[in-house]
Amino acid sequence: MEDHYLTEQHQYAIMKVVRQMLLQLSGRQVGYDLSQITTAGTCDLVTTQLQELFEMLNILSGVIETLNNNQECLSSESLQFQVTIPTLTEELSKVKLSIEESNAFLEGVKHNQGILNQDLASLQEKINDFQYVSYDGTLVWKITNFQEKMIDAQSERQTSIYSPPFYSSLTGYKMRARLYLNGDGNARRTHMSLFFVLMRSVNDPLLKFPFNYKVTFCLYDQTSAQRHIIDSFRPDIRSSSFQRPRSDMNIASGIPKFFSLEIIQQEGNSYVRNDTMFIKVMVDFGDIHKTLLPYVLSLNPGLPTHVQQAMIKREAERRSQQRS
Repeated sequence: MEDHYLTEQHQYAIMKVVRQMLLQLSGRQVGYDLSQITTAGTCDLVTTQLQELFEMLNILSGVIETLNNNQECLSSESLQFQVTIPTLTEELSKVKLSIEESNAFLEGVKHNQGILNQDLASLQEKINDFQYVSYDGTLVWKITNFQEKMIDAQSERQTSIYSPPFYSSLTGYKMRARLYLNGDGNARRTHMSLFFVLMRSVNDPLLKFPFNYKVTFCLYDQTSAQRHIIDSFRPDIRSSSFQRPRSDMNIASGIPKFFSLEIIQQEGNSYVRNDTMFIKVMVDFGDIHKTLLPYVLSLNPGLPTHVQQAMIKREAERRSQQRS
């Protein structure tokens, strides 16, 4: 066998096979005449080429084996994925459902938070109102953020504002004021409109109706000049505004052209200082003479009620003596 492998016949056979393989790999046709290869140098060249081809085939064989191994790994992983995908799909559906439930819960929480915020604002308003509540038939109404409220009234976002409630006594009438900063009805855009509102109270079964007591409004001049704006009206007992309330509040009634907007909108006017305005509402249960009203409203609001009443009484007596 060793002798045969070294023969020229065997070498020709090998060369023929290799040439056919090369032609198949390269797609080319090579027209060599194998019978012309006779020299020892040519045999050495062919042997070298065969060695290189053998090495290349070994490399290709290794690569193919690696590719086959990779294909087997990919096939195995693909099978695993095919088994895992339904589970993952089911898990994804559960996650989506959980997210939808969470979103619905959050929407509910958001809605409840909005309700709680409204309740908190209402409660805060009531707390603020309690700071100014009075039981002597008078109210000093402090109106802050005047410019902002005026802009809201002019744009009709909020045409009117309400004062805190106040009472004529601990078991008396419940009342409040309503102010249209940009005017109401025929007074719109020309005057501030100020109205009195009778409110429903737990004490109403004990009280006399219709309500028939004079109401006085006073817009305070916040300078030492004390040029307060004072106006009064007596209820029309035929109006439903002064009958016993059947709802939370009766229809407001009062003075549509209480104060000129031209004056209140002037820069540096004495009625709005530090973006704040003060209005006093006074229900006259003692029938104070109208000439005495400027004196009554000029009294220091910081004085106790009984002191103010004593001073009003003395001033009324003094004026009565002067007239007599």
